[in-house]
Amino acid sequence: MSSLEHRPAPLDPDMEKQRAELADIVLRHTCEDGSYATAINSFVLNRHNAPRDFMPVLAQPALCILAHGSKEVRLADETFAYDPLNYLVFSVSMPVAGRIIEASPENPNLSLRLDIDPAQITALIAEAGPMGVPTRPTARGLYVDRLDSQLLDAVLRLTRLLDTPKDIAMLAPLISREILYRLLRSPQGYRLYEIAVANSQSHRVSQAIKWLNGNFEQPLRIDDLAKEVNLSVSTLHHRFKAMTAMSPLQYQKQLRLQEARRLMIAEGLEASAAGYRVGYESPSQFSREYSRLFGAPPLRDLARLRLSV
Repeated sequence: MSSLEHRPAPLDPDMEKQRAELADIVLRHTCEDGSYATAINSFVLNRHNAPRDFMPVLAQPALCILAHGSKEVRLADETFAYDPLNYLVFSVSMPVAGRIIEASPENPNLSLRLDIDPAQITALIAEAGPMGVPTRPTARGLYVDRLDSQLLDAVLRLTRLLDTPKDIAMLAPLISREILYRLLRSPQGYRLYEIAVANSQSHRVSQAIKWLNGNFEQPLRIDDLAKEVNLSVSTLHHRFKAMTAMSPLQYQKQLRLQEARRLMIAEGLEASAAGYRVGYESPSQFSREYSRLFGAPPLRDLARLRLSV
């Protein structure tokens, strides 16, 4: 038995066997610490050989499954923990912070991510017809749910295709659709259903999020954004906060700061130039808000990041 098996086993021995196979495939297809795109469209493998403290990131709609280890995701003041028995879903894009709790080179954290295209959800709903998904008040745009045998089986079959590349073109789209269908039929499936159904308030909020992601550097006028998605200002604010745990202005601020950090790391921009690029006119305000999010001013934060690498 490998070191990956030294963990509490799920109650269902068949699911534990599938989890162990899933961990083995991810381990074989990830050589070192990092994220790995695969030959399967929108399917990514992740391996972490060491713990990581909370790191801000802009998460896209996706299904996240752990084959080994555990993770935490923080949204504003809320924390969502998941492990091989529980999966995480992002139904909309949102700024979060992720943490790897336990990992080592001998006992790495292994996970998979299947990106979700809301258009595929819409097409699946149209093709499947009425699915009996209940309509509920707007809820968070991410959730943790219990992994069942049917979803795990579909994810394992998709992952196995990495060992038979000639089958990917034909079978991967079919299995990916099955996975989306399983998510829609799950107890929390209404969250995906609501953002995919045109003219629902959740769908309109998701459109507001999409607009912010593409225009975060522009000045934000809430009245204009509300008109853009055909909601009243009060409804937009209430539903947006219910879905993302933050106001549109707070959401825009996190997008700006994360992009500024990326520009300084990837393109070597100075702090003032990066702040100006993402929409800040005051360097002091940019430095102050950057420190609140990342725990240090830009120059000190970058030095810390380079030292950790």
